[in-house]
Amino acid sequence: MPLSLVRIDDRLIHGQVVEGWLPALSARRVLIVSDQAASDPTQAALMQMALPESVSLEICTVRSAPEAVRRAAEGPEPVLVLAPGPAEVLSLLEGGVALESVNVGGLHYAAGRVALGKALFLGEADLEHLRAIAKRGVRLEGRAVPTDPSEDILEIIQDQDKG
Repeated sequence: MPLSLVRIDDRLIHGQVVEGWLPALSARRVLIVSDQAASDPTQAALMQMALPESVSLEICTVRSAPEAVRRAAEGPEPVLVLAPGPAEVLSLLEGGVALESVNVGGLHYAAGRVALGKALFLGEADLEHLRAIAKRGVRLEGRAVPTDPSEDILEIIQDQDKG
């Protein structure tokens, strides 16, 4: 089964994911691509507790993620892939993972980031990574929850570049 959704969201597992995306995708598996989460057993335990019992969780380092994502895509169950930022998704592409689209769901305010939309704040490195993802032919769609209208993130970035 192909991947149900690859989502960039710095909060990883939270209410919008558990209550919105998992049911909409019928996903029974979540795969997280994050060195920080992979090295923090407490964070991993908290994320597992936030998921319904019927949903399994796998947390991978950025280095091991391309192989894990390819395996997940070949499996029988729908999989939601979550990454805390565009750098992790770019590493999947550089590791040979084929993606048609990426959902840019939430990158929240931090010093040095510019607001591009509701709950979408990007620093220069984020912008460069998103541009690099788009140059590989991957569609960048912005949507916090499945019922929101889809926005073209590349178009928003290009408008920001002009302004």
